[in-house]
Amino acid sequence: MSWRLKALSANLLGLISPASVLCIWETAGALGWINPVLLPRPSLILRSLVDLVGDGAVFSPLLHTIALFAVGYGLACVIGICIGVAMATNQVLYGLLEPLTECIRPIPKSALVPVLFLFLGIGRATMITVVVLAAVFPVLISTFQGVRGLDPVLLETARTFQVRRQRTIFSIILPASLPMILAGMRVALGLGLVLVILAEMLAGEDGVGFRILDLQRSFQIRDMFAWIFVLVLLGGGLMMLFDVAERRLVPWRGRT
Repeated sequence: MSWRLKALSANLLGLISPASVLCIWETAGALGWINPVLLPRPSLILRSLVDLVGDGAVFSPLLHTIALFAVGYGLACVIGICIGVAMATNQVLYGLLEPLTECIRPIPKSALVPVLFLFLGIGRATMITVVVLAAVFPVLISTFQGVRGLDPVLLETARTFQVRRQRTIFSIILPASLPMILAGMRVALGLGLVLVILAEMLAGEDGVGFRILDLQRSFQIRDMFAWIFVLVLLGGGLMMLFDVAERRLVPWRGRT
């Protein structure tokens, strides 16, 4: 029970810094220290956000963004885990894929968007591919490190009992590597969300990213910030869901 109280207190402490920023922002706006046209007060942005939710205008773009993110992030996790396990358990595959991985991984994925436009055109395929490229490498690297860091006794025991390779992977390797895999998936979550918004700004016709850019171009600043608040809530909600899933999958973590 003590670990739950610690987690609750940590979450409450985590609310202090954003609440302080909002209070300072609101006070500075009320005193006229900042330009209200370029940076409206949070209370005014909240009104626009309530209007967006009230008339239902927020749901279609939000669902569009979530759908693109879910497909891209899901594919990235599956691909990253599969390649990471393969590279960690097969020296031939490691020798073939490690140089390619290290060549592509440092490239800013936003720089690949023009190249993807040439081959995939402007549309959902390009946006999903951008998310996959952004999110796959943290999962792949974490999976690889997790598998390589396993206790050799586990694998030797499986060989001694002549456990089949497929069963060894699903019964021993993946469960034992799960904390590291989840760490990579957490990093990939943030990167994937950033890139899906960027992709919608560059190649989208709907979605949160498209709305933010469109409102900025038409100089509807208050509504633009309202959509940014929507994005903040989306990111925070996804992280909270990930925390819940992580606590269920590896419940022993953090119980100190």
